[in-house]
Amino acid sequence: MRNLTRLKSLQALEASARHGSFVGAATELDVTPPAVGQLVRSLEDWVGHPLFRRTKSGAERLAPVDEAKEALEDIAQGLDLLESGLRKLRGRKARTVVVVTASQALVANWLLGRLDDFTSNHPDIDIRLDVADRLIDLAQGEADIGIRCGLGDWKGVKSSFLMGEEIVAVCHRSLLPADKDVTTGWIMEQTLIHDGTPHAGGDFPTWSDWLARAGVNEPPQEGGFKINSTAAVINAAVAGKGVALVRKALVTQELSSGRLVHLMPEVAWPVKWAYYAVAAPKALRRLEVSAFHDWLTRSMNVGSEESHLPSVDTP
Repeated sequence: MRNLTRLKSLQALEASARHGSFVGAATELDVTPPAVGQLVRSLEDWVGHPLFRRTKSGAERLAPVDEAKEALEDIAQGLDLLESGLRKLRGRKARTVVVVTASQALVANWLLGRLDDFTSNHPDIDIRLDVADRLIDLAQGEADIGIRCGLGDWKGVKSSFLMGEEIVAVCHRSLLPADKDVTTGWIMEQTLIHDGTPHAGGDFPTWSDWLARAGVNEPPQEGGFKINSTAAVINAAVAGKGVALVRKALVTQELSSGRLVHLMPEVAWPVKWAYYAVAAPKALRRLEVSAFHDWLTRSMNVGSEESHLPSVDTP
């Protein structure tokens, strides 16, 4: 016979361990921090020893003891299974929500056009998009799963490789010269749009770098636009404000439609940054999040020669 009388205490324990504080657990469970502390202490009385090492740094910070660490994985899986069972009891009327975060440019140029494929195959799962250029804290549950571009070494999450990236020079087709080919000389005469967004460790080129690889030995003229938003750089290029260096994956639709033109494609510049599906291990235990993760990796890896690269598990 199962003894589930301490279910609320187990919920409080698991949430407190994940958030590192009673305050964070209380916010998630919609109760007060003292109530969470009382539930955890009642469990400690039952097992006969402390379950957390407590330190003071403003709010009370908690670190599970070794015995609690060993038990927490089983407890978390059990709570996830209970939640899944409750959804099954509701049957077909039950709908689940997956919160997906990605940058504005990636959502607009890649994700939105493909979401119908997922929703048609998973009609009981609602997708809620959290469009943000800042890094959402997935480890703390601000979203369920994200698509990030970077080196793949974010802490507290599992990163699954999706596809590589390269930098391309683009402009609106209305800017193209009617009577001559596009050359480096022509590009240097145009207004250059500079992306001032940080790309730490990505080997992203400046216009001087790109033109040097194209064979130009002199730096471009000063001026042009410097914009600290990748999405705004793309918007400026689409609006015909000049020539821009952009991440190719973020302008696939604009290139396919012909509004933007890939200039001098022979000048290749692959970068170290790549795209990853990113989620906390706890979130991936939810069936609906796992389903979206699997769909995402299949969708982005179709036709990719690098699709068999291993996942990157970060601590």
